[in-house]
Amino acid sequence: MNILFEVTSGDAARVLVPLARACDRNAVTWSCFFTGDGVKNLARDDVLATVAGAARAAACEVSWERYMGEAACPVEIGSQTNNSAMVGDNDTVISL
Repeated sequence: MNILFEVTSGDAARVLVPLARACDRNAVTWSCFFTGDGVKNLARDDVLATVAGAARAAACEVSWERYMGEAACPVEIGSQTNNSAMVGDNDTVISL
């Protein structure tokens, strides 16, 4: 099973981190795409440490620029086209 976490909420870390860690413990492959104010989660150390275990992690370029400005993005920068591809590559999509 492959899971894609769609991170769309700025306070999703409280759910994303434990779910992703559970995936790691159970050898479930997972990825995440950050969009909207969900990109704000990438400013958290616990999220960055957790995302290091993702098969793929990307952030919407437009959302990153809107909410995070000129800061360097710690994951792959992508677009909604990348998001669509990631949805197609995974068995399950969970929106946070």
